[in-house]
Amino acid sequence: MLKTDLGLITLDIVDSTNNYAMQLISDDKACHGLIVLADLQTQGKGQRGRIWQSVAGESLLMSIILVPKHSLVHQFVFSAGVAVAIANILQKYTEDKIVTIKWPNDIIVSDKKAGGVLIENVLQGSRWVYTVVGIGVNICQDKFADELFHATSLKIETGKTVEIKKICLEISNAIKEFASSNLSVDQVMAAYNHLLFKRNCTQKINDNSKLRNIIVKEVRPDGGLVVQNEHGKDEILEHGNQMWVWD
Repeated sequence: MLKTDLGLITLDIVDSTNNYAMQLISDDKACHGLIVLADLQTQGKGQRGRIWQSVAGESLLMSIILVPKHSLVHQFVFSAGVAVAIANILQKYTEDKIVTIKWPNDIIVSDKKAGGVLIENVLQGSRWVYTVVGIGVNICQDKFADELFHATSLKIETGKTVEIKKICLEISNAIKEFASSNLSVDQVMAAYNHLLFKRNCTQKINDNSKLRNIIVKEVRPDGGLVVQNEHGKDEILEHGNQMWVWD
């Protein structure tokens, strides 16, 4: 069933809220700030082609359509600002728990993954026409499959039940506020790096099927992760071939 409210489309089930939002753009039915919220996704998208698994009514599954005012060369800066906006809202709900951002844009609560962001852009030539911000956050789940031992939810972390529509609107407002702000690149990246998961800590990564120990330092405006490698030298990692090894 499709339900519409001012600026909000609510769906019982959809293949992907991002797909639905992209179709609205294709059909010339999109507008800045329009939100698509679903109870269940059958083909939810994660980073690098992964599937975002969910149970009906237990996760925040949403996309928001925006007309970006940022330069196309600052796509990662935009993504970083979105992740910060989401993390700040979740921090309000999790109180004394620590919320961080795992490069590039996974949302971490108490060192476990609570959510993620997938951004898809619509370009006309070199003009950035629309961006679709897809967001998945574990809200009401109290258990996960064994292979998802690194996952958590707001319910697990707080013991409380959160109204999904309420947090959807809070996150949407925070993202829209960021999207319309005049924050500089340096300001956005400083906020992002302040929340960077395991910053200044040694981490193990799987880099092109090779296990490596690196020290996380910071993320650059172009999205490159600055790390100190095994030889004590700074190195830039580009997202795509690396994967964190969860303890």
